[in-house]
Amino acid sequence: MPTKRSTTPAPSPLAVDLAARVGVHVLAVSGTAVHYWDYASVDGRTPTRTVVMVHGFRGDHHGLERVVELLPDYRIIMADLPGFGASPAFAHGKHDIPGYAAFMDDFLKALALGPDTVLLGHSFGSIIVSHFVANNPGRVHPLILVNPIASPALEGPKGIMTKLAVFYYWAAAKLPGTLGNALLRNKLIVHLMSVTMAKTRDKDLLAFIHGQHHAYFSDFANRDMLLEAFQASVSGTVREVAQRLALPTLLIAGERDEIATLPTQRTLAKLLPDAELVVIDNVGHLIHYETPEPAAAAIIDFLERHPAP
Repeated sequence: MPTKRSTTPAPSPLAVDLAARVGVHVLAVSGTAVHYWDYASVDGRTPTRTVVMVHGFRGDHHGLERVVELLPDYRIIMADLPGFGASPAFAHGKHDIPGYAAFMDDFLKALALGPDTVLLGHSFGSIIVSHFVANNPGRVHPLILVNPIASPALEGPKGIMTKLAVFYYWAAAKLPGTLGNALLRNKLIVHLMSVTMAKTRDKDLLAFIHGQHHAYFSDFANRDMLLEAFQASVSGTVREVAQRLALPTLLIAGERDEIATLPTQRTLAKLLPDAELVVIDNVGHLIHYETPEPAAAAIIDFLERHPAP
């Protein structure tokens, strides 16, 4: 199981400009009007591959766009998961791992995406895509997990903080509607979450990250679905299904990640049948914001060595 280390520094942030590549669509999936973004390869050239990306908890498609910019030869498809961003909550069913894994099944079928499709998940998205792949072998090839959740959050070094977060989401769901939503969307709390996760000292990049979180972190359908999704995010893991992921899998980990810690990434890599681990120095759980360049380079290298079946 090879391990690589990247030391490429994070670039200064630039405004994300994908207008020339992107089309915005709405598709009925699992009884829900799901909004998704389809980024063509640049200059109309034939795409090398199609990559479906799945964002993390409380995020939406915007979060991974810095990585999309650096994959000009690929067609990228990203939905706002039901309940997040522009997509409404599920009309039926729970916003848990089985619910979102079933959504992935229906989403890929609705777009007629075959087994040559690449699947990528970040953080909470890593749990969703890994459980989908475990239950649907042969549907995609290969698999890429960025800041993958390798162990339950309550087990980690931030277990006490996780318990406080559990209480935070539970209390917000139990309070009267106006108070509960105000608590969940409180700008100070959102800023604290952003500050805690960011590791860069670049002031411009920090401003960009905080701006992204303030713009999109509170864009969720309702507090009940958010509680369901949060409970899934702190209890589900990739580790649960690791030995069933019988396809090449790339793990991209942050050296300073306090949510998906590096020791758990090394353990996860050993459990996977065919894994590579790339560690990016001086970054935590926000690889997609802080170090998109080495992440994209690792993705391109991995896909060049694992062509479509």
